[in-house]
Amino acid sequence: MADTPMELVLITGMSGSGKSVALHALEDAGYYCVDNLPPQLLLDFVALQGGATAARVAIAMDVRSAKAFPQVPAQLERLRAQGMAIKTLFLDASTETLVRRYSETRRRHPLSQADAVPGDAQHALVEAIELERRMLEAMRAQSYVIDSSMIRASQLQSFVKSLITAPVAQLTLVFQSFAFKRGIPSDADYVFDVRMLPNPHYEPVLRALTGRDAPVATYLRGQPAVAQMQAHIAGFLETWLDALVLDHRSYVTVAIGCTGGQHRSVYLVEQLAAHFAPQWVTLRRHRELDSLSPPVPTPAA
Repeated sequence: MADTPMELVLITGMSGSGKSVALHALEDAGYYCVDNLPPQLLLDFVALQGGATAARVAIAMDVRSAKAFPQVPAQLERLRAQGMAIKTLFLDASTETLVRRYSETRRRHPLSQADAVPGDAQHALVEAIELERRMLEAMRAQSYVIDSSMIRASQLQSFVKSLITAPVAQLTLVFQSFAFKRGIPSDADYVFDVRMLPNPHYEPVLRALTGRDAPVATYLRGQPAVAQMQAHIAGFLETWLDALVLDHRSYVTVAIGCTGGQHRSVYLVEQLAAHFAPQWVTLRRHRELDSLSPPVPTPAA
């Protein structure tokens, strides 16, 4: 490992949340990918790859190796102590979304009982999903979380690629805009509601534009309440980011929501990402806009 520095991305999360999609994105980005590696083989596999030409490796693990999975966090700490750069990515989705996906594909959940009666299939599936959540709590707490409930496969691939291109740092800030009418993202560490701010939607010439467009930015920049909200959010983060670093946090996701996720939240995400970029590694996501186009990472400091 000392002769050939390796970068390891570990993908885990809820069954049916898109781990295969994320793994394919990393394969497209040039990573050597392994799906469903048994946890017992992780250290041996890394030792073998340390002397190989593949310096960037992505591994997907989940509860298909249920009995051995609890040992993974300790194994990752051991690898970090040896100087390896490790990123852990946790794919999540709401229970309702996972039930729908399993119903559509008619696949069995890895934790479902083989003898479950057909009439109780959905009840057994929900119980299996909740059991899986409990089993993965420790990994989720130390990972970067992406909620795939309301994003397309191509959008998820873009999110994953933006994450892995960010330089390794003590803390990465992710600013995400969203629409409250489509639900609050479950991967957010902090959520700010900006629906009380003046809405460009009611200005006919601005309605079809977004918070990335200059006319909308000019309009919002001229609203005292918008400037006050931006200052309050920035002040909160500036107060607590150092404490989060001391708490060994690697990622902090700040979600900013308005009604449609098109104007106010997008504008504030752009402004806050630019404000914090000189000091922290920052990424921007626009959940509603990114469903139409890939997300753009903020240039790192």
